[in-house]
Amino acid sequence: MAAHRKPRRSPLGRPALRTAATLALASAATATLFEGSGHADPARPARTPAQVEAEIDRLYEEAGAATERYNGAKERAAAARAAYDRLRDEAARRTERLNTARQGLGALAAAQYRSGGLDPAVRLALTSDPDQYLERAALAEKAGDRQAAVLTSVRRELAALAQLRAESAGRLTALRGHEADLRRQKSTVLAKLSEARTLLARLTAEERARYEAAPAATATPRPGGTGARTGGPATRADRSSAARGPVAGRAAAAISFARAQLGKPYVWGATGPSGYDCSGLTQAAWRAAGVSLPRTTYTQINAGRRVSRSELAPGDLVFFYSGISHVGLYIGGGQMIHAPRPGAPIRVAPIDEMPFAGATRVA
Repeated sequence: MAAHRKPRRSPLGRPALRTAATLALASAATATLFEGSGHADPARPARTPAQVEAEIDRLYEEAGAATERYNGAKERAAAARAAYDRLRDEAARRTERLNTARQGLGALAAAQYRSGGLDPAVRLALTSDPDQYLERAALAEKAGDRQAAVLTSVRRELAALAQLRAESAGRLTALRGHEADLRRQKSTVLAKLSEARTLLARLTAEERARYEAAPAATATPRPGGTGARTGGPATRADRSSAARGPVAGRAAAAISFARAQLGKPYVWGATGPSGYDCSGLTQAAWRAAGVSLPRTTYTQINAGRRVSRSELAPGDLVFFYSGISHVGLYIGGGQMIHAPRPGAPIRVAPIDEMPFAGATRVA
């Protein structure tokens, strides 16, 4: 009899059971979330201001590298756009020439149709003025030569147009690829900067002020130092102790321009005049001296003759980090003018504040 007994039903119906299960899962998820957070884990120590600052430095360095990739993608996209526009303009000009040639060809064909299709010998036999006919025949022969030339021109324009259209399609594909890369790099920069701003917000006002005034932390120890932040405005050292020996020529013009930008904000991707990123500043400075530099740090380092650190002279470009992601303009006395990072204005700073990667003499 027990085998035939109906199973006992739960006092709750199926909808109620589903609701209870959902609540239980939500409670478990919430508990897991809080267990995994820093607030609920007393064993996980909070980061010190120095650790937060080091993390911000890392994010700014990565944002700087992404900014240079963005600058490169922007430059390539602009070049591809210009090339594509040139091809479109050339195609439009050739299409106009082709239409003109076709109109001329149509006029010749219409004239031939109106003159009839009789054999030239028959027309000569029937004409009442043979001399006039022969004169017209000579003109017709010249017209035939002209028609052949027009046909050759039409064929040439058609072939050139086909080539231009194929090349334009390739340029358009390249342009779209560069624009997609541009969007990716912009997204990376914005994400890094947003994360850095979030970390900055965790610091007190005093800590933020100290961070923004201090030079960037280094990934390797400074000569004679620990590699940690030293605090204090980076411009102070230059105004009191930087070597100010005679600088002439283009280097002097470049440095003079850079000095005039002191205090302006760092703006990623910018080339002035109200703000600059690091390579935008050096490019603008040397442009003011009559020298055209490429846009990015990793192309500027190859824009002149490489020099060693011991050979540095005012006007040289000095590069930092293993990825060549930052550049400054050397002004002598171990100092440079550079656009450090968001929130830090263009200023004078010691070249020892970041890992030195190389130097280039432009002129």
